[in-house]
Amino acid sequence: MGVRRAVDLALETARRERGELVYTIGPLIHNPQAVRELADEGVVALSEAEIDGRVAGKAVVIRAHGVPPALRERLEALGARVVDATCPRVLASQRKARDFSLRGYTVVIAGDAGHGEVTGIAGYAPLSVVVGGPAEARAVPLSPPVALIAQTTIKREEYEAIRDALAERFPDLEVVDSICPCTAERLEALEALAADVEAVVVVGGRNSANTARLLATARSLGKPAWLVETAQELPDEAFGYGRVGLTAGASTPESLIDEVESALALGRRR
Repeated sequence: MGVRRAVDLALETARRERGELVYTIGPLIHNPQAVRELADEGVVALSEAEIDGRVAGKAVVIRAHGVPPALRERLEALGARVVDATCPRVLASQRKARDFSLRGYTVVIAGDAGHGEVTGIAGYAPLSVVVGGPAEARAVPLSPPVALIAQTTIKREEYEAIRDALAERFPDLEVVDSICPCTAERLEALEALAADVEAVVVVGGRNSANTARLLATARSLGKPAWLVETAQELPDEAFGYGRVGLTAGASTPESLIDEVESALALGRRR
């Protein structure tokens, strides 16, 4: 939901700008094909290192992941017109992190260090700590009181394991249920699907965290599984099974999913 909303907002902004470039901080969507299509519409991704005078007077879209407050302030100081497409669920996590931090809590963020969403949340709690698993949660130095917030796309089982590890150390641990239900529903659907198929194809960007989790889940269920960005990338082995399951990352464009589905049904790459 958050990514679709960000893409729609960026395209609406591009139409209003009538030929002027619209910038985004990082790619709006973890799929190279979709990023190229957005660029064709005048929506161009910039890295943080590329944020300079070129954004003055330009519309700059903050993607669904959100950004730290210091980056927003920098954009405004450079004269950019900020269009905020931060996912509402991520905004809620940012507010929770800020509030806990102001109340003297050590904020622990469960997720992938360096992920855009995690970096944005951490910016609202300057002394926060990021942990990627229960072993880190048991070992990292922390001062009570402690509050735990999840990256919205983390697997629930991973979050619960981190929560339990921290609760052993801090019985009064405050836990925020910030996982996006779409993520959990997609993983549950994959588990049900895997029981009825011989192999699984995951469609999505290789740099997408939730797509990587889908692939890992399929393989953990004992199924041959492949990650592809387009139908042309389908491996020969995928066509050797009679019943193949198809799933996709949360931000994968439907057109690409349809393309892969058609290729599998026809028994050949397009």
